[in-house]
Amino acid sequence: MTSTKDTGPAVDHPSGDGRVRVDGGRPWPITLDNWQDAPFSRWAFAHAEEIVPTATVRRAGPAALPETVPGAAGDSGLGRLPVPFGGTEVPLEDFLAASFADAFVVSDRSGVRYESYRGAMDPRRRHLLMSVSKSLCGLLIGQLAGDGLLDPAEPAAGYVPELTGSAFGTATLQQILDMTVAVEYSEDYHDPASHVRLQDRLAGWRPRLAGDPENAFELLSSLRASGRHGERFQYCSAATDVLAWVAERVTGIRYADLLSRRLWQHLPVADDAQMTVDPAGFAFANGGMATTARDLAAVGRLVLDHGLVGGRPVVPAGWLAATAAGGDRRAARGTVFQGIHPRGSYRNHWWVTGDDHGSVYATGIYGQYLWIDPAAGIVVVKFSSLPVATTGDWSRAHARVFRRICASP
Repeated sequence: MTSTKDTGPAVDHPSGDGRVRVDGGRPWPITLDNWQDAPFSRWAFAHAEEIVPTATVRRAGPAALPETVPGAAGDSGLGRLPVPFGGTEVPLEDFLAASFADAFVVSDRSGVRYESYRGAMDPRRRHLLMSVSKSLCGLLIGQLAGDGLLDPAEPAAGYVPELTGSAFGTATLQQILDMTVAVEYSEDYHDPASHVRLQDRLAGWRPRLAGDPENAFELLSSLRASGRHGERFQYCSAATDVLAWVAERVTGIRYADLLSRRLWQHLPVADDAQMTVDPAGFAFANGGMATTARDLAAVGRLVLDHGLVGGRPVVPAGWLAATAAGGDRRAARGTVFQGIHPRGSYRNHWWVTGDDHGSVYATGIYGQYLWIDPAAGIVVVKFSSLPVATTGDWSRAHARVFRRICASP
């Protein structure tokens, strides 16, 4: 976090240097080196399947999420709602423009109250979720636990022996879900030498370098412990890929197909989702999911409805209740997250705010959000192409805006 005073996150979207041209709405040239960077990202995040290999996460049945409430989109009162930003209040539409929103959907139990699309997006186009993907993995693991296929109290090596000797081998699945594994791992998105950038390369998101591990399995098995597990929150993207590996091992089904069979086909979604996969077919579970904004709102509705869809259980209610109750707040002391949400914690791959509304959310770099407010009965989805991966100021600004929306009539 660069400041504790919200004077408004200030950042200009790079416009290119004259060598960038636009052909048919597509900035050119897009490469594995630049597609995650502005100005290319606004198009690329909505066309990931044209850049990296993807697997289909198939839906089943017609969409049940109602169409936009009459008058909700376009010239709506919500679009003009004053929201806190930059030390003042601005119309929501102005915040969306300033925060590089690609898609924005507000849904309540009656349907979609408001939606807005910019750049390359439209209601039927998928957008990368980045680390919102992690929270969907958390729902899947909850299903598998509910069916007795795995026990969160057991160490990961009990399910994937190849993890023996690694940091994750001795960590319990619950510690992995709560990001309290002590592991030598760098999550610095801008450091080419970081582990998270290495994972990008292994996933096919960036060009490989000489000396990189053969595949993701080799990397996950090689990560070493840095201390005792369960004592400190350490956000680590590799944790989600370990959970995906466990899920595949206990079911014998590929991760993308598992998401389809156990989650996507049970939701009132209108479109198939996608999951990027590496050359070996292993899913990039920690960030590779892509959905439409409306379909992600259906995931939020699932959480609001205690895991039920049409009265049928999809995710165990007890798992969602434990998630909403939060994790160990002490483990997150001193983090930027608790600077924004003082009673916050992390549980089952979801961010738990600890606020009076019981709000929980999923978030990903470059401004991806799924915000769920149980007290207000509102779900907010935001896809973005921010030119910076993450900052405390932007996180604080989004939380304030989402809370204002959820408090509006």
